[in-house]
Amino acid sequence: MSKTLIIAEAGVNHNGNLSIAKEMVDIALECGVDIIKFQTAIPEKLVSKFAIKADYQVVQTDINETQLEMIRKISLTFSDFIELDNYCNRRGITFLSTPFDIPSIQFLKTLNMPFWKIPSGEITNYPYLLEIAQTNNPIILSTGMSHIYEIQDALEVLKNGSSDITLMHCNTEYPTPMEDVNLNAIISMKNFFNLDVGYSDHTLGIEVPIAAVTLGATVIEKHFTLCRQMNGPDHQSSLEPNELKDMVTKIRNIELALGNGEKTPSKSEIGNINIARKSIIASKKIQKGDKLTTDNITTKRPGNGISPMKWNEVIGSYAIKDFEEDELIEL
Repeated sequence: MSKTLIIAEAGVNHNGNLSIAKEMVDIALECGVDIIKFQTAIPEKLVSKFAIKADYQVVQTDINETQLEMIRKISLTFSDFIELDNYCNRRGITFLSTPFDIPSIQFLKTLNMPFWKIPSGEITNYPYLLEIAQTNNPIILSTGMSHIYEIQDALEVLKNGSSDITLMHCNTEYPTPMEDVNLNAIISMKNFFNLDVGYSDHTLGIEVPIAAVTLGATVIEKHFTLCRQMNGPDHQSSLEPNELKDMVTKIRNIELALGNGEKTPSKSEIGNINIARKSIIASKKIQKGDKLTTDNITTKRPGNGISPMKWNEVIGSYAIKDFEEDELIEL
């Protein structure tokens, strides 16, 4: 199978601090991910001053601040993202950032990102989708909180400019309860849309994204943080560095384990065939010319003689020579 694209979602876990963001780049590189992704937004273009916070955000941030105030505190500037992009280039890891408003799309167009990553919350934002489509670049579309028909509507807009679209199954709750993950939706979406489907994970731990790979997810996205005890909306549902590295290692192992799907003996087990399988052998002394019957032959290891699958061919034939007990029968 082809290699799964692994995106380490730094998101806003830098807490608006460029130095922390660069440290996260270094960690993502060390963990072996393919891409590190951030989030780019002009707070006043993203949320109104009346927007409330999600329950999980209330728990993990200042209870008295609005969503706008929270986002202002954890946002980086456009110049910060230019520096981050350059830093990623110097370090040798691919930079990506999700835009959350049209001016951020226009800014990110000036950076050399490999594709657009559209977040779940923008799947019904027609002007935003059209702006992305008109760049004619590859797109990965997250589908959290969505019905099939909403995904179809978004694709109709995006296909005005891009023919290279990957869907991402996602649940937009932080953390996602296991009973709400619905990994089988990966298969359903792949069959329904005839597109590649990845998985953006918000569960605790690493087992769910690993399982998603076994179901054919072509992209895995997972939030990470320097420390879950940091203040901020997404830290508690993110992986710490050692966990991110463990996830990458296990996904790469699963890719190897999935193989090509062709059922043949593997290179490593071929040498065990004769050791583990059985042959037709003499169960007692047999003299030349004796009739071979269930009374004087049986099956035992090793497997380098006549296969027991030829049992009916051997029964009723005559010994071509004398055989000692446990000697391989020859015809």
